[in-house]
Amino acid sequence: MRIGQLAAQTGYSVRTIRFYEHSGLLPAPSRTPAGYRSYDQDAVTRLRFVRSAQALGLSLAEIAEVLRIRDHQGPPCSYVAELLDTHISALDARIKELTALRDELRARHPLGTVPDPARCQSDGVCYLIEDEVSGG
Repeated sequence: MRIGQLAAQTGYSVRTIRFYEHSGLLPAPSRTPAGYRSYDQDAVTRLRFVRSAQALGLSLAEIAEVLRIRDHQGPPCSYVAELLDTHISALDARIKELTALRDELRARHPLGTVPDPARCQSDGVCYLIEDEVSGG
């Protein structure tokens, strides 16, 4: 199939497909006698895998490594499991950071309260940001 057909079938733009080809996520396709790219079903499979992996938060570099392992060593499931564990740990840490940030924001401006401009100092900008909140 030609690149336009591959784009229509996978939902990627022609430009993105060329980028993925240049980046090594997609092997260089064969060429027709007229010089057009000619993709097979494997290209569809790989692009669908790329989309699924991106939806799970994997970077293009991580995806490229998974595909490299698949191409040269066989099923990359053990590597992918380790990669997912790493992402889960990073997400857990980020959730903890975001929860602490939310708690700090709520301490500075509890839901339903009205700001008190009288608390702003003449040498400051806004007490809601400048005041340090003591708490747990």
